[in-house]
Amino acid sequence: MAIRIKRRYNDAMISPRRCNFQALVRATLFLLLLGAGPIRAQDPAPGWVDWGLIETIVSRIETPQIPALVYRVADFGAVGDGATDARPAILAAIAKASAEGGGRVVLSPGVWLSNGPIHLQSRIELHLERGAHLLFSPDPEYYLPVVETRWEGTRVMSYSPLIYALDVEDVAITGPGTIDGNVKSDFHDWHTKARPDYRRLRRMGFNDVPLQERVFGAGTYLRPPLVQFVRARRVKLEGFTALNSPFWVNHLVYCEHATVRGLNVVSHFPNNDGVDVDSSRYVLVEGSTFRTGDDSVVIKSGRDLDGRNVAKPSEYVVVRDNDMGGEDGIALGSEMSGDIRYVFFTDNVLRSGLSAIRFKANLDRGGTVEHVGVRRFKVGSFDRLFWFQLNYPSELGGNFPATYRDIVFEDFEVGDVGTLFEAHAPAEAPLLDVTVRDVSATSAEQTVVLENVQGLRFDNVTVAGRPVSLPAVAPAAQADPEPGLRPEHPISQQNQSRLRER
Repeated sequence: MAIRIKRRYNDAMISPRRCNFQALVRATLFLLLLGAGPIRAQDPAPGWVDWGLIETIVSRIETPQIPALVYRVADFGAVGDGATDARPAILAAIAKASAEGGGRVVLSPGVWLSNGPIHLQSRIELHLERGAHLLFSPDPEYYLPVVETRWEGTRVMSYSPLIYALDVEDVAITGPGTIDGNVKSDFHDWHTKARPDYRRLRRMGFNDVPLQERVFGAGTYLRPPLVQFVRARRVKLEGFTALNSPFWVNHLVYCEHATVRGLNVVSHFPNNDGVDVDSSRYVLVEGSTFRTGDDSVVIKSGRDLDGRNVAKPSEYVVVRDNDMGGEDGIALGSEMSGDIRYVFFTDNVLRSGLSAIRFKANLDRGGTVEHVGVRRFKVGSFDRLFWFQLNYPSELGGNFPATYRDIVFEDFEVGDVGTLFEAHAPAEAPLLDVTVRDVSATSAEQTVVLENVQGLRFDNVTVAGRPVSLPAVAPAAQADPEPGLRPEHPISQQNQSRLRER
């Protein structure tokens, strides 16, 4: 079979040698995306991103195949009055649909109380019509017995997510209705009680304690997500509004072929990430609005030894055309021990918050983040625009520095920021080969803060219309530049040499 590959390059003038190299990279990755065997794509040249891979990835994402049969929850005895427990009827409708080969389980307009979690099965679509409001009980005891989950990157047996699916295919949650974790939920107070439990769990993951011994049920305080799918293939989350999540809002764990589209996430409790893509591949997040108490969209792949043992990367992810208003806009990490690669963010709006683009790791993690492209962003006001904090101290005595490399940011329109670019990495694992091009900010209190960074490039980066360049010597040896344009930290002599060579 002949394969035609369209060539796209960032530079107008490219040498024949580089042209051949890029064509080889594109062809290799194209075959990988087709599933043509366990081929490892060669690393692209630093500073170069083939944005054409976005459409290639999206075209390969499979969508759920669910029969057109309809099962209305009201036909199974449920009453949408907000007081009567509708959960038995919802589960009965799911069971009948599953027994008959699958179908759409429909909630009509009304308030449907669920005293406990809803567990979906293969070939089931939970559909919330306009005016349907699925309200979960505020009582944590309803979310036992424990199920297999992943809590901040570590596998655990704990409280069930409010909507949950394990080892399924062809599953969806759709419709313009609302999923509500309940503003009165007792789970919301658990973030102040959970520290002993999550420290114990992290130690278990670090020491490779078997999963069946990691049981955190009654008497423990690990909050569950609003929606979580574990080892699911062909997933769709589309159209609904999500409110008042106990923890992460939409969590995809070990999933393949997932589409998240047109969500409205309004959830401001602690750790309310809008979407967490966790050790998942072939994922599209698009056309959604996030107003959250933490990251809007974050890519993860497991914590410490537990994440390295699972060894499932997040890869081939596209995040586009979203309106983000979280505490942080987008993030990669800090749970990234299973690797993250070939992730693309394009055409998103970031409103305001603490950090627009945040990459995180500590010395227990290990793992590699690479081949990341971020472009065409409109950004409001943030304390930090680009922030790499890769040297958080070890919590458990590990010495596994994470590697972040080959990351491109381009075409940003930015308002007022505190710090334009800040990066801290361990000396033994410096941040490598980051390119920032065509970025304009209205103002910045400081421009560049660097610690253990190699191969950083600025190309057409401006603040208030003035070019921002990387410092070549310590600021103390320079004339003091104008306020707002002063680099705060020097680049090491080693990094200066590397920059000159490039």
